[in-house]
Amino acid sequence: MSTDTKGWSRRQLLVASGLGVAGGSLLAAGEARAEVSPKHLPPGRPGRDYTPVVVPNGSKLPWKVVDGVKVFHLVAEEVEHTFAPGLQARCWGYNGRVHGPLIEAVEGDRVRFYVTNRLPAPTTVHWHGLLLPNGMDGVGGLNQRAIAPGETFQYEFTLRQSGTLMYHSHHDEMTQIALGMVGLFVVHPRQPPRGPKVDRDFAFMLHEWKLDPGARRPNPNEMTDFNLLTLNGKAFPGTAPMVVRTGQRVRIRLGNLGPMDHHPIHLHGYQFRITETDGGRVPESAQWSDTTVLVPVGSTRTVEFVADEPGDWAMHCHMTHHVMNQMGHGMPNLIGLKPEGFDEKVRALLPDYMTMGHTGMGDMEEMGMPVPANSIPMVGGHGRYGGITMGGMFTVLKVRDGLTSYADPGWYENPLSTQARGAERAELLRDGIDVDGQPGAIDDEGA
Repeated sequence: MSTDTKGWSRRQLLVASGLGVAGGSLLAAGEARAEVSPKHLPPGRPGRDYTPVVVPNGSKLPWKVVDGVKVFHLVAEEVEHTFAPGLQARCWGYNGRVHGPLIEAVEGDRVRFYVTNRLPAPTTVHWHGLLLPNGMDGVGGLNQRAIAPGETFQYEFTLRQSGTLMYHSHHDEMTQIALGMVGLFVVHPRQPPRGPKVDRDFAFMLHEWKLDPGARRPNPNEMTDFNLLTLNGKAFPGTAPMVVRTGQRVRIRLGNLGPMDHHPIHLHGYQFRITETDGGRVPESAQWSDTTVLVPVGSTRTVEFVADEPGDWAMHCHMTHHVMNQMGHGMPNLIGLKPEGFDEKVRALLPDYMTMGHTGMGDMEEMGMPVPANSIPMVGGHGRYGGITMGGMFTVLKVRDGLTSYADPGWYENPLSTQARGAERAELLRDGIDVDGQPGAIDDEGA
């Protein structure tokens, strides 16, 4: 379109030219915004666009494609959950699970979530760490009104980033998160990162609970003394192992939406590289090797390594009380007590009394003593060589040669030359070890 400027004043010409420049600037700005706005790409497919994540003891949220959009349905509801054999509780979760099913999608996917509330209280869903429009952020009262019992809400957005992210209720968080309303949200990159492909990709949600022995519902008011620590909603011995073939590249994703505590997760037998936080992929030049990774509350961490050493390798939180179960909390300190004579005096009042814990808690698993209804011993699981005196946040990485399936292969049989064993007398004499003498220790004079 042309404009006849004949007869225009100098001022009119200047204004018109200014508008033209401004219009060009506005157009350029609009074009820039269009370039950085999320692009809706074809839905990513498992196997073709990514290696599906494995969720030990967990589940995944199913989806379908409607007009190019991935459609999911989350149902917030009360769940009867088993933490370990013999320990159940009424929790709150999603789709019949604690924790909620893992959501898996691909960067650039357009996703639509229907959230149905079957709880007796209002709720919302916050997409923790995801970049999205403000109205989809899910904070009750701030970004939306809460979803009333019986209502179904819709959230829809395009996935702008990749990484290990999370979702959880953002209405009455103290109650709803403490009762289990959390889940992992894995967004795979549209273009896989450079480097070797990962063969086994595991994901764990870390959580903590207060469930008194005999109780049927976790206590959401607890702030410090959590007595049940879980991986994907399970406490050892209820945790499933990670099964890997020797030589495979392994990724472990860890998310923490527990109420209060950070968790230093330690893997035996391997050094890994910390490759990802909830802020995204860590550049290779900034990655470092470690054997323990701290997972703060509200954060995720991802590690990778090559499983090149066969065996049964422990992975656990290194907070010592986080690998104990219910009965390991609130115990009096009886270390060093000599029960001889003491037990007889107490039995005059309590005929079945027997002192426990005077040499530590390690024998609790083998004693097999009865515990209150709906509770489990503080430690306990059976391994290849006897009782495993761990509970809570403890699981096993099982690495095997020549696996043809990822079913639990049972316990590892160490080659005799690599197995710790009792020392023989001839060996002690040969090496000058006097087991009855005073052990030596050399003072460090340079300290």
